Amino acid sequence: MSGKDIRVERDSQTPSIATVVLDNPGSHNAISLGMYRRIPEVFAELDADPAVKVIVVRGAGTKSFASGADITEFEEVRGNSASAKAYNEQVAAAEHAVEGCTKPTIAMVHGYCIGGGCGLALACDLRFADERSRFGITPAKLGLVYSLESTKRLVDVVGPSRAKWILFSGQHIYAEDSLRLGLIDELVPADELEKHTYEFARLVTTRAQFSVRSSKRIVELVLGGQSTDDDVTVDIRNSSFDTDDYAEGVRSFLEKRPPRFTWS
Repeated sequence: MSGKDIRVERDSQTPSIATVVLDNPGSHNAISLGMYRRIPEVFAELDADPAVKVIVVRGAGTKSFASGADITEFEEVRGNSASAKAYNEQVAAAEHAVEGCTKPTIAMVHGYCIGGGCGLALACDLRFADERSRFGITPAKLGLVYSLESTKRLVDVVGPSRAKWILFSGQHIYAEDSLRLGLIDELVPADELEKHTYEFARLVTTRAQFSVRSSKRIVELVLGGQSTDDDVTVDIRNSSFDTDDYAEGVRSFLEKRPPRFTWS
C-alpha cells in the first residue's frame, strides 16, 4: 500500500491488548482509502479473537494520531458525487467497525487528530490525549458536509451547542480546550501518554469481561434513545448471574484476594 497501511501489534506485557496503528507517517498518518477499506477487516478479526480484551488505536510515531483523510487522493477518489458516495460509504463502514466492536476501544492521541482522524477517535469508547494534541473537524474549511452519524457521535460526546461551535468554526482545538469541551477523557503529558494508556488498558483486562462488554452495549442503547429496560437488557443483566466470573467475583471478595476472571 505504498507505505500507507494499518498495522496490528500485540502488547508484549499483556497480549490481550491489541493495538491498531494508523501507519502513514510521511503524511502525519493521513488515512488513505486503502486504510479505510482495511479497518473493518482488522476490527472484525480482533472482535472475533477471544484472546483480545482491549483495543488501542493510535497513529505511528508520536507526532500525529491522524491528520485527516488523505487529501492527495481526493481528485481521484472524490472527484464527483458518484465517486464521493462510494468513498463516504467506505469511511462510514470503517467508523461503524470501530464503534460496533464489542470490546473496549481507546484512542491514544499524540499530536494532530483532525477530520477523519477525529472521526475515528470519536468512534472509540475513550480518548486519551497528550498535552500537545490538537483536534479539529474541518468540513467547513473544505466545502464538505459531515455525515449525520458522525455528527451524532460528536453531539453524544460534547453536546449540541459545542458540536455546532466545532463544526461551524472548523478550528483546531488545543489540548486543554479539548478536555474542557469533552472531546477527550484524559489529558496526559506527552512522555507519559503511552504508559498511562496501557496501564488503563491492562486494568480493564483484569475486570470481568462479560460485565465490561455488557456495560458497553447498554450505554450504546442509552445513546440510541432507550431509557427503560426491555427483555434484552433484563436478560443481559440476569444472565450475568450464571457466569463463572460472577461466582469468582463473589468468592474472591469473600476470600479477600484479586479475582481471576476467565470469561472471554
